[in-house]
Amino acid sequence: MSNQLFDAYFTAPAMREVFCDRGRLQGMLDFEAGLARAEASAGLVPPSAALAIEAACQAERYDVQALANAIATAGNSAIPLVKALGKVIASGVPEAERYVHLGATSQDAMDTGLVLQLRTALALIEQDLSRLADTLARQALRHADTPLVGRTWLQHATPVTLGMKLAGVLGALTRHRQRLQELRPRLLVLQFGGASGSLAALGNKALPVAEALAEQLQLSLPEQPWHTQRDRLVEFAAVLGMLAGSLGKFGRDVSLLMQTEAGELFEPSAPGKGGSSTMPHKRNPVGAAVLIGAATRVPGLVSTLLTAMPQEHERSLGLWHAEWETLPEICCLVSGALRQAQLIAEGMEVDALRMRRNLELTQGLVLAEAVSSVLAQRLGRDCAHHLLEQCCQRAVAEQRHLRAVLADEPQVTAELGADELDRLLDPAHYLGQARVWVARAVAEHQHLTA
Repeated sequence: MSNQLFDAYFTAPAMREVFCDRGRLQGMLDFEAGLARAEASAGLVPPSAALAIEAACQAERYDVQALANAIATAGNSAIPLVKALGKVIASGVPEAERYVHLGATSQDAMDTGLVLQLRTALALIEQDLSRLADTLARQALRHADTPLVGRTWLQHATPVTLGMKLAGVLGALTRHRQRLQELRPRLLVLQFGGASGSLAALGNKALPVAEALAEQLQLSLPEQPWHTQRDRLVEFAAVLGMLAGSLGKFGRDVSLLMQTEAGELFEPSAPGKGGSSTMPHKRNPVGAAVLIGAATRVPGLVSTLLTAMPQEHERSLGLWHAEWETLPEICCLVSGALRQAQLIAEGMEVDALRMRRNLELTQGLVLAEAVSSVLAQRLGRDCAHHLLEQCCQRAVAEQRHLRAVLADEPQVTAELGADELDRLLDPAHYLGQARVWVARAVAEHQHLTA
């Protein structure tokens, strides 16, 4: 799954480390070591054997390539790993080898190993999310009153503020942080069911061992094993899918604001960043591309996990296998998007003057609603709307500013004086509740963080 050419661009190094080959092996080995300790506490394994098993559960002691070759025949990663673990133990403490993997099945080691990896991945995601939210909160407050064109259907609409746009992203991230907190107890649970989920091989020691194993690994003990009930993993993937989408929305807007025709906001500059192989003048949104790329790739991966949910009986053929690389790749893509989003949010370059100029591109038309709303209270809604529509058409046809056209319209000047028209056609006076939305989004973020 590792791709050295693109990893540095699309994936955060810390997340790739979690899901590298040795990270996967260590997750399963941590399960085996914990199992030995738990069974020793229940009197099923001699303490000396548990110590020998634990000492051998170090991923660096195993040949990744040899295990990879063996997986092609074995059908999963746990079977050759347990065999290799047994050989290592037998070479040093032969009498301990018989206690390796006692009462467990391959899926127990793989699923619980994955959950241990996901615990680390979740911590990394939550950490990066919190940091990004802090940055967006600061930037939203900083630009709470920085006006720019609102755009609907990619056309100029009424004014908004940059702080309001950033607060929208902040609000989505706050909800994703809440979702991750809520799913944590459902996700971080032990998988331990033995051959078919009944733990029959451990007899009356089954539940004490399961309880001890959960405690050893600091996981919760679920109401029952979940070999083919995959909702926990899929829930996590779905939330990450939504997170990727929200980050993609942020990246999309940044890239559009960076367009030459807009030129209102830019990713932070750095030597060699965003250049072209042929055009020296280019400043490409290379960070936004990662956010949009992740938002494009992750939904298909989430779909794979959803498709793999109807697994057969007590162990699936193929559907379980389809999960192995999918959820780790989702985590890696989201981690890369979070890293790039942080860089953008932290160092964004804002051209407030260009924003103001762009507000004037339509020569006052974006504020026609402001005038119409006031006139509606005096002339009636339909009359005011029709009047402003005619004035706007005249402004376009004559290539004049709407303010000048309105000043020539007797029906308008009879109701609105020059000062009132000037105020109504000033974007700074038509920002509505933008500042309130910023304050509310920041307050929600701070409440969650506290």
